[in-house]
Amino acid sequence: MRMRPTLTWEPTGEQFPRTTSLDAAADLLAGGGVVVLSGAGLSTESGIPDYRGASGALRKHTPMTYDDFAGSAEARQRYWARSHIGWRAMTGAQPNDGHRAVAALRASGHVSGVITQNVDGLHQRAGTAPEVVDLHGSLDRVICLTCGDLSARTELERRLQAVNPAFAGVADRVNPDGDVDLADSAVRGFRPVDCTACGTGVLKPDVVFFGENVPKPRVDRCRALIDDARSLLVLGSSLTVMSGLRFVRRAAEAGKPVVIVNQGLTRGDRYATTLIEAPLGVALEELVARVGAHRAPPILAP
Repeated sequence: MRMRPTLTWEPTGEQFPRTTSLDAAADLLAGGGVVVLSGAGLSTESGIPDYRGASGALRKHTPMTYDDFAGSAEARQRYWARSHIGWRAMTGAQPNDGHRAVAALRASGHVSGVITQNVDGLHQRAGTAPEVVDLHGSLDRVICLTCGDLSARTELERRLQAVNPAFAGVADRVNPDGDVDLADSAVRGFRPVDCTACGTGVLKPDVVFFGENVPKPRVDRCRALIDDARSLLVLGSSLTVMSGLRFVRRAAEAGKPVVIVNQGLTRGDRYATTLIEAPLGVALEELVARVGAHRAPPILAP
C-alpha cells in the first residue's frame, strides 16, 4: 500500500450532520469489539501539532517524501539535522488524557485493537497493551535502506552526537513526523552517519514517508483487526491519506458502525454513521467514565 504524497484535500461541499454528543461513541464502546484508529489530533494535547488543524504543521512545513530522501544526500543531511533536534522534543512529550483513556479502554476490553497513524510512541507509553499497530512505523527505530538492518534510534542519536559535538540547532516546535525547521546555515555543517551493520548503507527512520509503501504484513494485520471488529472508532484524524482512509471504507462496506471524533471535517465523513465534534482529551475521559473503564498507569520515558 503506497502512502500517496497527498498533503491536502478539498471537501466536496457536501455537509454531513455533526454532533457534540458522545452518546453514539459510548454505545459503541459499551458493545465492545471496537477498533480504534488514531491520528495526529490525539497527540496535540501532548504538545505535538497535527498536520492539518487550525495551527497544523503543513501551514509552515512540508514533510519529507521518500523519493527526496532516497535520491538526495543533501535532503538526507537536512532531514537528519532537523530530526536530531526534533527527537529531543519527541522524547520529552508525554502521553495525554486521550492516550491514557485509550489504554484504559483497551485494558477493560471495550477496545479490541488500536491502529495508529502516529509515529510518536505515545500510545505505548500510555500503557496500551497488547501491542499497538504503528501503521506508519515509529521514530524510535532506524532501518538501513541497503541491508535492512533495524536498530534503536537511541543508538543512532549517540552516534550523531559524537560526530556533531558542536551542533546546536534550536527549534521552537516539533512536527508530527519528528522534523523541525532549521536555517540552512545550521544544517550545512551537520554530518549524518552510515549503517554500522553493512558499513555504507543509508539510514532512515523506520517510518513511512509520503510516497512510500506501508509494508504489506502491517496492512494485513490492520485488515484483520477491522474484519474481526464489531465497529471502528476514529480519533483525531483528517483521514487525508489513503493508508488510513481505506480501513474506514473497509469497515463501512462491511456494514460496521464507524464513529469519527475529530475537530473539523475529515475525508472519511461520508462513511461515518456518526460524526462527533469534540476535544479528544475531555471526550475520551468522559467515555472512560461512562463505560466504567479505569485508566492504566503511563509508562514513563527512559
